[in-house]
Amino acid sequence: MNISQNEYSNMVENISPKSKVFKNCLNAFWTGGFICIIGQALTDTYQFLGMNLKDARCLTSISLIFLSALFTALSWYDNIAKFAGAGTLVPITGFANAVVSPAMEFRSEGYIGGLAAKMFVIAGPVIVYGIVTSIIYGLVLFVFQ
Repeated sequence: MNISQNEYSNMVENISPKSKVFKNCLNAFWTGGFICIIGQALTDTYQFLGMNLKDARCLTSISLIFLSALFTALSWYDNIAKFAGAGTLVPITGFANAVVSPAMEFRSEGYIGGLAAKMFVIAGPVIVYGIVTSIIYGLVLFVFQ
């Protein structure tokens, strides 16, 4: 079969599903916002229970990481991510999911060679580039101050 580039492009365009950009953006916005509301509610609850703001924020981070890891382990996080798309990438919950997912996937290969070795397959580059970027930023800030 010999077809031109234009014919191929038209075939691909006709077969490809149409993107629902507005709906996807709205779902991401609402879900990400809802995760942030949960975080604020946790902070307010911890303060109501007598913690100072610094400790309440720390415990909120821990709680969000725990909930994200738990939802990933229960396979709920994937369903939320299918609905919300980028809305689940609120940094702390998305990062926890990125660490727990490969750990669960490779746990059958053992604790050392599987779980421990593969846990940071996805999150590792984020950590490396985050550290490198913060070092560069610190050096630039040091030089120009």
